[in-house]
Amino acid sequence: MILLLTLSGQLAAQNPHGEGLVLDCKDCHTSGDWNYVQTTNFNHENLGFDLEGRHQSISCVDCHSSLKFEEVDANCITCHEDVHSMSVGNDCLRCHDSENWLVDEIPELHESNGFPLLGQHQVVSCSDCHQSETNLRWDRIGNDCLTCHLDDYNQTQNPNHAASGFSINCTDCHDFTAESWAGDENFHFFFPLMGGHQIADCNGCHDGSSYSNISSDCISCHESDYNMAREPDHNTSGFSTDCTLCHTIQAWSPASFRSHDDEYFPIYSGTHRGEWDSCIECHTSPGTYTTFSCIDCHEHNNASELAREHDEVRSFVYESNACYSCHPNGRED
Repeated sequence: MILLLTLSGQLAAQNPHGEGLVLDCKDCHTSGDWNYVQTTNFNHENLGFDLEGRHQSISCVDCHSSLKFEEVDANCITCHEDVHSMSVGNDCLRCHDSENWLVDEIPELHESNGFPLLGQHQVVSCSDCHQSETNLRWDRIGNDCLTCHLDDYNQTQNPNHAASGFSINCTDCHDFTAESWAGDENFHFFFPLMGGHQIADCNGCHDGSSYSNISSDCISCHESDYNMAREPDHNTSGFSTDCTLCHTIQAWSPASFRSHDDEYFPIYSGTHRGEWDSCIECHTSPGTYTTFSCIDCHEHNNASELAREHDEVRSFVYESNACYSCHPNGRED
């Protein structure tokens, strides 16, 4: 009995796999030789590293070059060369799995880092942004547009971004999800590009190198339209230069002068609503809108009929200004 205990102690002391591995030799070897025979008795998962994917088909010595198995830890870089030069950390499983080195979750990885790959950023090569001598080092490059697009900003001439002092944040004017540099109309929030203003060429309004010296007042672009208008003649009639008082942003016509009801005479409400088509039906004097006619529309068959209708009106006169003085709202009462 004493001899057996002594022999057992000597064998334990001579364990070539180090003191950390406490197993019966028969769990891995046969009595015929010391070659490893894989059995279900040894659970690698208990060591904190489950053998999954490609790790199932390799030999122990592929990882354990020394018989002291405890000299190998669970870090990937113990066996795998870090071709990314520590630019993404030492945990390969952040991007790769145990089956192969292909990366299937690049969009998710970028989104978790605050830069989702949308629009044109979905199709560019990784090395187009992460440039290095090996094209394998993925240094963080920041999320600012100019990190990659400074040359685009400086070289753009139509319009010249640098000379015009445009924002260096590309997303102020460009859609991050788009597939081209086409401007996002929403960037023009200070003057919505809608209706007739939905133009593709900035030079249609901005005819100089600067894009800050133009007013949002209608007349700054439409002075010639104002001066050339004849029906009615805007200039002679002293119309407001604020086009929005009569016109919509969609087009020049149809136009409506809604303030006419409050300032002069109700034509969009009351009894005259829908009873006319054009200004000249009431304003019959060419070139002026200070005069008007009631009697051209409100005709009477003869003087006797008119007299009977106004027999209680002292000093009645069949004349437009007289009509207006008694009927300022267009009603009979």
